[in-house]
Amino acid sequence: MAMAVPEPVATRRLALDCRTLLDHRPSRGVCGCCGALRPRYKRLVDNIFPEDPEDGLVKANMEKLTFYALSAPEKLDRIGAYLSERLSRDVARHRYGYVCIAMEALDQLLMACHCQSINLFVESFLKMVRKLLEADKPNLQILGTNSFVKFANIEEDTPSYHRSYDFFVSRFSEMCHSSFEDPDIRTKIRMAGIKGLQGVVRKTVNDELQANIWDPQHMDKIVPSLLFNLQSGEGTESRSPSPLQASKKEKESPAELTERCFRELLGRAAYGNIKNAVTPVLMHLDNHSLWEGKTFAVRCFKIIMYSIQSQHSHLVIQQLLGHLDANSKSSATVRAGIVEVLLEAAAIAASGSVGPTVLEVFNTLLRHLRLSVDYELTGSYDCTNIGTKIIKEHEERQLQEAVIRTIGSFANTLPTYQRSEVMLFIMGKIPIPGMHPTLPSTGSGPEVNRMIQVMLLKSLRQVTCGFQTTNMLTALPNSFLDPLLSFALLEDAEIRLLVLEILVSLIDRHDNLPKFSTISIISDISVLKLKVDKCSRQDNLFMKKHAQHLYRHIYLCSKEQSSVQPHFEKLYSLLALISMELANEEVVVDLIRVALALQDLALSCEEMLPLYNRCAVHALSSAYLNLISQLTTVPAFCQHVHEVIEMRQKESPYLLPEDVFIETPKIPKTLENLEGELLFQQAKITEVLGGSGYNTERLATPYVPQFTDEDRLSKRKSIGETISLQVEVESRNSPEKEERTPAEEITFETLKNAIVDSVGMEEQEKERRRQVVEKFQKAPFEEIAAHCGARATMLQSKLNQIFEITIRPPPSPSGTITSSYGQTQSRSVPVYEMKFPDLCVY
Repeated sequence: MAMAVPEPVATRRLALDCRTLLDHRPSRGVCGCCGALRPRYKRLVDNIFPEDPEDGLVKANMEKLTFYALSAPEKLDRIGAYLSERLSRDVARHRYGYVCIAMEALDQLLMACHCQSINLFVESFLKMVRKLLEADKPNLQILGTNSFVKFANIEEDTPSYHRSYDFFVSRFSEMCHSSFEDPDIRTKIRMAGIKGLQGVVRKTVNDELQANIWDPQHMDKIVPSLLFNLQSGEGTESRSPSPLQASKKEKESPAELTERCFRELLGRAAYGNIKNAVTPVLMHLDNHSLWEGKTFAVRCFKIIMYSIQSQHSHLVIQQLLGHLDANSKSSATVRAGIVEVLLEAAAIAASGSVGPTVLEVFNTLLRHLRLSVDYELTGSYDCTNIGTKIIKEHEERQLQEAVIRTIGSFANTLPTYQRSEVMLFIMGKIPIPGMHPTLPSTGSGPEVNRMIQVMLLKSLRQVTCGFQTTNMLTALPNSFLDPLLSFALLEDAEIRLLVLEILVSLIDRHDNLPKFSTISIISDISVLKLKVDKCSRQDNLFMKKHAQHLYRHIYLCSKEQSSVQPHFEKLYSLLALISMELANEEVVVDLIRVALALQDLALSCEEMLPLYNRCAVHALSSAYLNLISQLTTVPAFCQHVHEVIEMRQKESPYLLPEDVFIETPKIPKTLENLEGELLFQQAKITEVLGGSGYNTERLATPYVPQFTDEDRLSKRKSIGETISLQVEVESRNSPEKEERTPAEEITFETLKNAIVDSVGMEEQEKERRRQVVEKFQKAPFEEIAAHCGARATMLQSKLNQIFEITIRPPPSPSGTITSSYGQTQSRSVPVYEMKFPDLCVY
């Protein structure tokens, strides 16, 4: 009996069911012997692998697989899973040729397929990349990294909610620190790690659904890995050479690749991520003691400052300042390294470096300057980790200079009005004689205060360097200028020189200072090409208010016995700059009087000036009169000055700057018989200038500075000591010598209260006047009229009282009054009540 033949439809259905069953089995089982029943995607995948792996990928079959993946995107995840299975088996069997073919196929599928199902395929892809990165073979690690980098450059159409890159961050960071024996292979592994980190950043930084790559747990791995490779290639330049100049090896060096990756990372950092990106840099520099060398730390922060967005620069500056605070008890070289980095960062960031907290930046720097001074003077400080640390004085000095330069660098980024605020802020920190108390200090005594004064004045000098303003009156208020000038009267020569340098920087607004750096007799000042502008109204007001203070301090500085050549050079610069920047006719007259007064000072024997100082003052006076005579362009004045200078050149060259302000001054043993043609004559100068319209009465009056209590206060060598002057006033007119007025004790508090009281009364008077003016401007007319009427009535009543007391007119025509004693008595009638005939009234 013949068997029944199955229907074709039933046969086909059975084959499909078997294929589906075998498709989902984890092992191949009987599938190997039933090739016709294998799924199509598996057959297509198997066909891309040649019999000999050296032949490479079968391109024709790869095109079929790609077409199939594009036609049936739902099969992508199965294709990926099968390729992953084959790759794992080939890796285990060390069939590395097939591994490379599998990765190449995956790369081509990734590049070709962009559909909603690609996420499941990517999971299989990342699983294979992970398998390669975990392998011991460097070639497999590099192969996996290259595939990952290609994947990172693909922009996916659909987001992924569950993908994690933590393993890749850790593994690529580990590869960046590779210590493989072969240097070439080690370099390749490190470069692969850098490229992998770059790929992770590109893939995650702009995807909000991915894990936040800016979290500290990731940044603490990525940034140190990049810095490690950057430091390894520190011999190369920070800036990459142009492609035409760079060789292929240089372009592929780990340091150059690291720098590009680091710049890209920082360039993508938003406002809230700057801190997480910079903190690992600070920690890396701390852990590897890289602050002391300065070079690498400066290079790192140059890359940071050039890479981040300019509006975020101040965040980096604030982090550096905070790190400086955290290292306040570290060695001076570490603190100096941080300060040097701050200096470079501020120069790059320009106007954005300080940010909203301007004074806080300077306060931090000044605080560390103060700490350095304390450490230097005490010689040691307590460190939490290593106990007491001995200070090296030269290291602290280097730190102080670095802080001062940094303060100047920050100040240069500020506009004029903010720089004025900083100048006032620094001035408020300086212990000033009789005005400001000293700052709290771990040390004590006058030496601490002196060091603080010197360092803060150096900082102030750095801030004023290049300072230019159109309105000196608002830029230099009394609260700044008065304390500054008080330092010019101290005995300390270094402090006086700093004050003169600050004043010169403030007044020089047209860069004329370099032309007066040395004192000399210039026969024709036109060669100097001076920039002279007409004195503005604001400048006139400034000089009207402060001129006498400036003249007095110039005169008193010239009297100081400790003054040396730099002091006289700065005094000459100050006089010259006032003549060009702030001079009107009245100022010119006063400056000539001051110069003649300096000549009289040098001639006087009462001041007990050393011989060198007397010659130096003569030389200063002659050099300035030579300059001012040519600025006034009065021929007779110029001729007189020229004649005196010629006579001195013949008979007394030691009275001119060319013989005094040199390395070995040519000073005579005595200075006598200076008269006649060797001196500038006040009467002659008054006569010749009077003919040109100058104030002869003022010119003929010798200049005499007024001495105030400020001079006595400033002469104290120790600022911390209390002023106590015992003044006994004896009455000379009394015949009894024993009777004396009680001693009056004048203390610092007494003087302070007197000043405060007078200032308070002045303020009250100003306030009262302001209220009166405001009342007459804003009050209604009726109220003003009533107020004036009340005042008139009160005035009339007071006058009535005065007339009643003082005026006793003769008896009126109305008769007399009889007293109770029978005597007649005249009645006193006020004048304004007397009755006069009409003919007598005018």
